[in-house]
Amino acid sequence: MKVGYACGTIEHTLARRQFLGTLAVAGAGAVAGGLGVFSRPAVARQLESQQKRIVVFNMHGGLSQLESWDPKPGTDTGGPFRAIPTSVPGIHVCELLPKTAQQMHHLCLVRGVNTSEDDHGKGAYMMLTGRRQTPAADFPQIGAVAAKALTPAGSSLPGHILITPGGGGGRGNDAAYLGPKYSSIYLGNGNPPQNTVRPENVSEASDMARQDFRRQVNERFLNRRRTAVTEAFTYSYEQARQLMQQRDVFDVTKEPEADFDRYGKHDFGRHCLLARRLLEQGITFVQLSHSNYDTHNENFNFHIEQLGEFDQSFSCFVADLAARGMLDSTLIVVLSEFGRTPNVNQYYGRDHWSRAWSICLAGCRVPRGAVYGKTNANGTAVEEGEVDHGKLFHTYLQAAGVDSTGSFDIDGREMPIADPSVAPVSELLT
Repeated sequence: MKVGYACGTIEHTLARRQFLGTLAVAGAGAVAGGLGVFSRPAVARQLESQQKRIVVFNMHGGLSQLESWDPKPGTDTGGPFRAIPTSVPGIHVCELLPKTAQQMHHLCLVRGVNTSEDDHGKGAYMMLTGRRQTPAADFPQIGAVAAKALTPAGSSLPGHILITPGGGGGRGNDAAYLGPKYSSIYLGNGNPPQNTVRPENVSEASDMARQDFRRQVNERFLNRRRTAVTEAFTYSYEQARQLMQQRDVFDVTKEPEADFDRYGKHDFGRHCLLARRLLEQGITFVQLSHSNYDTHNENFNFHIEQLGEFDQSFSCFVADLAARGMLDSTLIVVLSEFGRTPNVNQYYGRDHWSRAWSICLAGCRVPRGAVYGKTNANGTAVEEGEVDHGKLFHTYLQAAGVDSTGSFDIDGREMPIADPSVAPVSELLT
């Protein structure tokens, strides 16, 4: 679908993928026994308080920092909206976020982001991988890194979930050298993954017999001709079977009706409620998309409408995680690929701007009720606390308990978890 106000680049078309695509490579013993490491009860029943989780809100297209986290009312670039006080004295946000303002004591605003990249695809890649895109290498996105580093060994649930309108269980291609085991599963519309119900004309006993026969044939084949592709193919069946047994985890209709009213009966509200449910069930990483903020035209009217949805649902999400004691173990990141230009164009829009913009953090080791970084009076440049994608990527992982300066062992080769040329922002870690 073409969005009239956006710049029209291909990044604004979300791909649809098949649920039973290529999955992770597993060891022969695990496959032969029916993926034995997945045979334990649901992680929700064994989740320890120290297990960390990450949830990312991707404000796809480029959220305006001036209409959200860093308002500049009364300036030549500030636009028509006021700055309002929050639950933390001295910190103000745009008036389009009145409910989120009341959760400021849980949040940390990072107002000095400078990534110097105004292309949608490259900017998104940088913010989600912590590296610049290069033909020489592909790097895993933060969801894949978190799934590998944080998901308990005995988890029978996927560790990397993307929730987006229309998502129906397809697999992402975002794990790079970590392998398809850590690629995302796309969910949407508040529904469990598709094709996770046994056909009525197949009895449980018949299905078990089919699965046993499949495992025997697979193992016989793998003993003679084992490759990463054949193992991934076998693994896909096993994880699909485990998902069938736990599909209720993904069913947001199990949540109380009152919560739907609080979060909002729109896609984003349902998706935030689903994200809360998944995190409570022990899934390590969840990413939600709210789109499309590429407001080259009618920036102000669009942000009134879109941030109205975001404000209601996001504020409920933060308040619920705090009330349920989950903020100490859950990192919240609200990011985009860049911000919007301080100058307003002839179409009452704001264009791409990566030199001085903002993100929002909360939870885990992130300081609460804080602001880090500062832009100048009209928001055209960072004056204090400048950070970029690489530093932020390190910071996210460190906040969630991952040593971002370490490496993953990939087939005997040490691969740095994050860009070794930069370091986390110590002021954003407590």
